[in-house]
Amino acid sequence: MSCKRTREVLDAKRVLVLEERSSSKEPLSDGDMKRFLSTVDTVVIAKGKASRQISAKETKLDDLRGPTGRFRAPMVRKGKTLLVGFSPEALARLMGE
Repeated sequence: MSCKRTREVLDAKRVLVLEERSSSKEPLSDGDMKRFLSTVDTVVIAKGKASRQISAKETKLDDLRGPTGRFRAPMVRKGKTLLVGFSPEALARLMGE
């Protein structure tokens, strides 16, 4: 549901999405996530209305996992910032609003 809501926000803002991946059909491996983290400087982890920002180098893979043990979704990257999880406020900040 949160992935759908994120996509609706991005579509409404006419944000060009370069890559979209289904985490249920193609889950990220630890290696995939480590490579992904190496491309960003900042990670914003959103849970509901709360969010926290940490450097990518300080981010532990377990910080990005949900209760199932898989990596949380949605993930949105803009520039050198990665937003993990859904928060309308954090998404708006990432989009520069």
